[in-house]
Amino acid sequence: SVKFSVNISILIVAVVIFLLVLHHNFLGLSDFLKRELSDSNPLGLQPVDFIHAVPQRLADERNDKEISVVIAASDERLGGAIAAMNSIYRNTKSNVVFHVVTLNDTVDHLRLWLSNTALKNLRYRILDFDPRVLQGKVQVDPQKADTLKPLTFARFYLPNLVPHVEKAIYVDDDIIVQDDILELYNTPLKPGHAAAFSDDCDSTTNKVAVRGAGNQYNYIGFLDYKKETIRKLAMKANTCSFNPGVFVANLTEWKLQNITKRLEKWMALNVEEELYSRTLAGSITTPPLLIVFYKQHSSIDPMWNVRHLGSSAGKRYSPQFVKAAKLLHWNGHFKPWGRTASYAEVWEKWYVPDPTGKFSLIRRRSEAYEAK
Repeated sequence: SVKFSVNISILIVAVVIFLLVLHHNFLGLSDFLKRELSDSNPLGLQPVDFIHAVPQRLADERNDKEISVVIAASDERLGGAIAAMNSIYRNTKSNVVFHVVTLNDTVDHLRLWLSNTALKNLRYRILDFDPRVLQGKVQVDPQKADTLKPLTFARFYLPNLVPHVEKAIYVDDDIIVQDDILELYNTPLKPGHAAAFSDDCDSTTNKVAVRGAGNQYNYIGFLDYKKETIRKLAMKANTCSFNPGVFVANLTEWKLQNITKRLEKWMALNVEEELYSRTLAGSITTPPLLIVFYKQHSSIDPMWNVRHLGSSAGKRYSPQFVKAAKLLHWNGHFKPWGRTASYAEVWEKWYVPDPTGKFSLIRRRSEAYEAK
């Protein structure tokens, strides 16, 4: 009888252990399947990291409004993306989640930079962008194959990058935020509008003369109106263009209107017919957006995209105006991490040095610049 009860006890213990192992494996499988389902993506945009839970200490300090910010991070400009993220994070109490789009060979460098510096509490996902999605949609000159920057097109695929989000902010890597990003996130979008941009005719931009391209602030600066396909669209050539380096997107509307497919259509048509302006000075990502969002977008406050800081090495704006700007944008050739740029010292306040030492600031200011 004693022997029998011992055997029963052993059996019960064995069954309990078996059930615990089974339960653990089931949870693991369930988690794995959940990840597989959420990760599978027709574009090959694979999440490399998952978002950390907010540490309790930070959760207490920050409000629970979650804001999705999408930013592209290429290896040669990684310091820009780092400074941009740091400036956003330090100036808000909202729960910002960064969706950082990069190429496969940059993932390890980016992860080291984020986890081994003061940015380790950032909440982020690293997404690996597959350039093959652009095949047949971008004209590649064999002589200049290295000039194609696949990540500049990441913004076209926002619903794939942040599939479970209704609203997101996209920002370029050459920006600094000086105010609470929640204000930009709360930009009202008119019914039926999938995005809000900053218009190029707004008071802060003025009309920027771009060498060789005339005034690059309207549609004729970006599209070739000699082409019948463009003329058929009946879009007025003097329509004010907009800057796609900072925008707020309503992703529910974006999906409803099939924006991504429509952008891809115009990219492919340009490969066949060369529809963009020959004097195009800006990014080749702008023309398809101008077509798809013609008279179908809302506006963001111009102070949330004070741009052209990178158009020349000289100071374009007064120090008081730069201080008042909510978002500074160094679009143009003169990047704040480069040799010469206006207000580079403002950018540098937010830069977090690279722990690997790979990215170094190559700025060489003249003595006169130093003396200012």
